[in-house]
Amino acid sequence: MGQIHKRFTSEQVRFLFRAYMQGNLKRTDVQEALGIGKSHFFDLLREYRRAPEIFSISYERSTPPRLSLAAEAEIRRELLRERKLVEDPRLPISGYNLSGARQATPRCAIVWGKGGSRSPRRQSRRAPKLLAAIGPGPRRRCMTGRF
Repeated sequence: MGQIHKRFTSEQVRFLFRAYMQGNLKRTDVQEALGIGKSHFFDLLREYRRAPEIFSISYERSTPPRLSLAAEAEIRRELLRERKLVEDPRLPISGYNLSGARQATPRCAIVWGKGGSRSPRRQSRRAPKLLAAIGPGPRRRCMTGRF
């Protein structure tokens, strides 16, 4: 299930914990109502017992949700520069970093099989959101020699 702070208000959770502490509800009933496991229940109950009147389940993000615009612009610029190098027919590039090629080539990517096998297989991928405006580019053979 989703995060508890998106499904319930702090007052609703306080009410359930108050009923549990008074013996009106069983632990399993409160867990089922909140949709949480046993360890999460006891973590929240410990916080409730410390200060029942100010107990809150609200969530505050400690990090910014996205990269800064300057960082995104720098990444886009570097990816475009690498793409130009790889697609330039004048440069004799016989091999390339597969992880970079996987991110920059939306149509085809090399994915190594499970269990340590070394046979590559073709996997179609969507273009990363960052390169969506750039487009897929000309249709070229993948590194496996197949389309």
